[in-house]
Amino acid sequence: MTMTMEKSAGKVLIVDDEMSVRRTIKRGLGRAGYDCTEAADAAEAVVRVREDSPEAVVLDVMMPGKSGRDLLPEILSAHPNMAVIMSTAVVDPKIIVDCMRLGAQDYITKPFELEELVRSVGRAVEMKRLERMILEHQRQLERTVDDQKTEIRRIFLNSVEALVHALEAKDRYTAGHSRRVTQLSVAIGRAMGLPSDELEDLRWGALLHDVGKIAVDSAIQNKPGQLTPDEYQQMMAHSAIGAGIVRPLASQKTIDIIVHHHDHYNGSGLGQTVRGEDIPLGARIVAVADSFDAMVSDRPYRRAMALGAGAVEIRRCAGTQFDTTVVEAFFKTGADTGATLPPVNV
Repeated sequence: MTMTMEKSAGKVLIVDDEMSVRRTIKRGLGRAGYDCTEAADAAEAVVRVREDSPEAVVLDVMMPGKSGRDLLPEILSAHPNMAVIMSTAVVDPKIIVDCMRLGAQDYITKPFELEELVRSVGRAVEMKRLERMILEHQRQLERTVDDQKTEIRRIFLNSVEALVHALEAKDRYTAGHSRRVTQLSVAIGRAMGLPSDELEDLRWGALLHDVGKIAVDSAIQNKPGQLTPDEYQQMMAHSAIGAGIVRPLASQKTIDIIVHHHDHYNGSGLGQTVRGEDIPLGARIVAVADSFDAMVSDRPYRRAMALGAGAVEIRRCAGTQFDTTVVEAFFKTGADTGATLPPVNV
C-alpha cells in the first residue's frame, strides 16, 4: 500500500520557556499543516534555527536568561528571510513597537486564540515569501534585456494579485474587497472617459491598494471596537508599505494610487502632503470606490450599511473627503442602486 504525504505548510520553531504553551501552539499549528519544532530557551533556539532552517519562529518575549527581544536581532542577522512572530503575556506598546522595529513580522498576546495564531503565522510566512519573490524578480530584471521586462512585470504583478486574493479569502470581512473596488474604480474611470492606458494603471492601483495590509497586525485589522490613535496610524501605514512592495515593477501611476488612496480632497487626511487636484486622479477614484465598498460590507466593528445609505454618505462627503467630479461619475455607474457593473479582467 502506498501512503501519500501531504505537503507541509512550512517549518515553524516555537520558542517558549513554558512547555504547556509550546505544546498548545504546536497542536494548533500542526492542525494547520505546519511542521513544528520546539525550544525552551535562547540557546536551544539558536541550535534549532541553525539545524532546522524554519520559515517562521514564534518567539516568547520574556524568557529566563536571554529574552526573546534580545534574541530577535541575533536570529534575523543570521537569517534575514525568517519570519518572526513575538509572543507576549504583557501588552507593553513600547516593547511591541521595539520588536517590530527590530524586524518582527507580527505579535500575539497570551492567552491567544489558536485561529488568530495560525492566521498570524500564515500572514508572516506569506509576507516573507513575497519579499523573496520581489528580490528574485529584481535579480531577473538585472539579467534581462528590455524587451523581456514587460513580461516579467506582468508575471510579478499577477503573483502579487494572487497573494492579495489568497489573504483576503481567509477573512470573511475582506473577502473579495479588492476585486469589487477594482470593478467599481474602473467603472468610474470609464464614466469619466479615461483612456485605456490610464484605466490599466487604475485597474492595478485599485487591485493592489490594500496589499500593504499584509504587514499590519491582524488584531488591529479585526478589532471590534474603535482604534486608538496609535492603532489607526499603524493601519494607515499600509498605503506606504504597499507602495514599497510593488515599487520594483509597478508603474509610477499605480504606485501613486496606492500611496494616496486615503488622502482627503480637502487635505484633512492623516499625514497627507497634497490636496485637491494635486492628489492623483486614480487615487481620488479609488478613494470613492474603496470607501463605498467598505461602508456596504460587514466589518468587525459594525454591520454593513444599505446601498442607499452608503450612497448618501458618499454624496455628503463630496468636496471634503471626495472629489465632486469623481462622486458624480460614481453615481453614473449605478453602483448605488446595485446595478451590475461591466466586467473587468481582475
